[in-house]
Amino acid sequence: MEISTIIGLVLGLVSLVVGMFLKGAPLINLVNNPAAYVIIFVGTAATIFMAFPMSEVKKIPKLFEVLFKKQQLIDRVSLIGKFMEWASTTRREGLLALESKVEDIDDQFLRGGMRMIIDGNDQEFVSDVLMEDIHATEERHRGGALIFAQAGMYAPTLGVLGAVVGLIAALADLSDMEKLSHAIAAAFIATLLGIFSGYVLWHPMSNKLKRMSKKEMEIKLMMVEGLLSIQSGVSTIAINQKLSVFLTPSERKQLEEKEGSSGEKD
Repeated sequence: MEISTIIGLVLGLVSLVVGMFLKGAPLINLVNNPAAYVIIFVGTAATIFMAFPMSEVKKIPKLFEVLFKKQQLIDRVSLIGKFMEWASTTRREGLLALESKVEDIDDQFLRGGMRMIIDGNDQEFVSDVLMEDIHATEERHRGGALIFAQAGMYAPTLGVLGAVVGLIAALADLSDMEKLSHAIAAAFIATLLGIFSGYVLWHPMSNKLKRMSKKEMEIKLMMVEGLLSIQSGVSTIAINQKLSVFLTPSERKQLEEKEGSSGEKD
């Protein structure tokens, strides 16, 4: 479970409800206004169906799963250790010695790249294929994030539409001023929901998908560099130095501690 998504959602709802309470706004209008929910959420869904082909709309449930499920990524420090091990094996026994290790690789991208270098493909070919795979994955991820970004853009405008519809209904009967004041207040619930859903839900969700994609692509680029380095026959020290640029300062410290402890054992 991606706890930050849950925390953000809960805090957003709390800020809305508590903010209305502190301002003295009637909370009953939030639940006693089905028309506002229909205009905002059904209307936003309509804009998504209009803006994207069905093949992309079908991915929305999967995108929500990604947002609420903890992202499973290969540990970068451990990955460098793996590449150093493979580089050492390659320099001693040749690339074919890695064939027995391919099936133990869980990551499909890394496994495919390893098979290509073991098969003796040209380094430029391997690089081109892996980079094209990365670009294609980035494009798919960008499309998913764009769905939420578009929802965030449309929802506030639909809030204005909902307020206009509510005002039309409120001004249809001017005989009871007290009833009119309540109707006008209720009319702006649609605007509130539109702005809230757009800027507290959809835009942040789009941003989170982009950030998650960026982290995944960084690891894939790290894998490409590692595979090409092994294919070139570089030393374990060179691979360590080359791949360490992908690490954060805390990860570099962790790698140094790991190397230090293994050096002590040796």
